[in-house]
Amino acid sequence: MSLPLLDYPLSTQNNRVTTFTPLSEGPNPVLSQSTSSRDLLIEKAYRQVYFHAMKSDRDPCLESQFRAGGITMRDFVRQLLLSERFQQSYYQCSSNYRMVDQVIGRVLGRSVHNDGERRAWSIVIGEKGFTAFVDAVLESEEYMNNFGYDLVPEQRSRILPGRATGEIPIYQQFPRYGADWRDALRDRAPSNQAQWQQLEASSTWVNGQPPALALKIWLGIALVGGFELGRVILTIAFSMIRS
Repeated sequence: MSLPLLDYPLSTQNNRVTTFTPLSEGPNPVLSQSTSSRDLLIEKAYRQVYFHAMKSDRDPCLESQFRAGGITMRDFVRQLLLSERFQQSYYQCSSNYRMVDQVIGRVLGRSVHNDGERRAWSIVIGEKGFTAFVDAVLESEEYMNNFGYDLVPEQRSRILPGRATGEIPIYQQFPRYGADWRDALRDRAPSNQAQWQQLEASSTWVNGQPPALALKIWLGIALVGGFELGRVILTIAFSMIRS
């Protein structure tokens, strides 16, 4: 029997703030049957999930399905979150807690309320898997009330009293990997000059000398090259004398 989603208080960093407003990035394009409007939605979805999508990150088949009306924008966002690009660039180099921050920020357009919400969703990831977590967020009442089937998720910024702007963009708050992954990469890297030298040197070299077979091959190539170069020079010299 699976565990239900744990309850958590809806606290914020500033209790005076009671509402969200969309972060000004232009109006969310309205879905229509025109190709141009669907293209705008596709680009905005890539930017919201990936921040920046290279040509190799795009999914022509998925885009075609959306343009043809075969899937909704919510389905499009779901496939981006479950794509190989997102798995490799975010999921595989982040803890469950950090993935909650990433997905809630990109899909619901806000930061997590507190550690209680972060803990509740991380349990879902640990027990049911990342796919079940993505489905639960996309099917949540909060997502459906704000974006529904047709709108691209966008950041909802809390407007704080005394501040002209709201919170900074989610992608600036949460880089794709945190300090724990960075430290793990550093620990796996060579820690001193001797290790670097060992990696740079081929394992087949002995005392800084290449293997005997490789040395013979190199000498043979040098001999043949020298002979050929001498032949060409002599041929040119004879031609000049005759002329």
